[in-house]
Amino acid sequence: MFCGQHHSFLCVLIACAALIPARAEPSGYILGPDDQVKIKAIDIPEIGDTALRIDLQGGMTIPLIGRVQAGGLTVQQFENELVSRLKKYVKDPQIAVTITEFGSQPVSILGAVNKPGVHQLHGRKTLFEVLSLAEGLRNDASNTIKITRQIAWGKLPLPTAVVDESAGFSVGEVAVNSVLEARNPQENIPIMPNDVITVPKADLVYVVGTVKKSGGFVLAGKKQISALQAVALAEGLDRAAAPDHARIIRGPEDHRTEIPVDLSKVLSGKGPDLPLYANDILFVPSSTAKKVGYRAMETALQLTTGILIWR
Repeated sequence: MFCGQHHSFLCVLIACAALIPARAEPSGYILGPDDQVKIKAIDIPEIGDTALRIDLQGGMTIPLIGRVQAGGLTVQQFENELVSRLKKYVKDPQIAVTITEFGSQPVSILGAVNKPGVHQLHGRKTLFEVLSLAEGLRNDASNTIKITRQIAWGKLPLPTAVVDESAGFSVGEVAVNSVLEARNPQENIPIMPNDVITVPKADLVYVVGTVKKSGGFVLAGKKQISALQAVALAEGLDRAAAPDHARIIRGPEDHRTEIPVDLSKVLSGKGPDLPLYANDILFVPSSTAKKVGYRAMETALQLTTGILIWR
């Protein structure tokens, strides 16, 4: 199940998926368990035009021939094996094998998903259907998904796709929101065996200190958010906060800079609402005086409540 900002993956683009043409196997595709093949044998009525599924042991039983091992062979190698077996019955057998349904084949899903690892394709699956095998994207997932495909399957059908001939891969990216919002539903492409799907973590800004909900917050495809927006994501300031002494901490640990920001003026609309970029930290310190005052008030409340309960 998809989470957070990506919860709407459910049933995405089912209608569009039907418009995507069936995939053709590359010359080097290796047959495996649960693949279904059609064997067309000219002038051999016992076989004719037969569709058979490869079993879990990688074999199948073919009329006239008997049991044949198909798993681990390419389509061409399998055709050659059938021709060799049929020569005892037919002088010059004419055999054509095509894959009508892809069965169990591995696809790697890495990064900010709920169940990363190697998953198995069973039949034809689109990108978002495959992501559901990994139980969806995490809340800290980026809006961009990267797909790496063996060049034997051809170039990825994406406008962002590039081909590295030397490495033998095609690489492209898909923007999650553009697909979910139906701006580019065609990017919900069919996934091929041995594809690698990588979901990087999103850029985050952090709000820590005297706020109601400290932590990291996803930029959600934005390059920046304002300090006021960051405070809103943190569900506001705690009552003991010292907003006029807040600061933005920016840069790597060994070379950080601090930028003062007076949140009191920002909240009242009298001061500049400074931007926060990826990995920035908005720190809101506490007011010691306020802390002491609130603790005294809490003690008084507890004492009063205790007396009332005792009576």
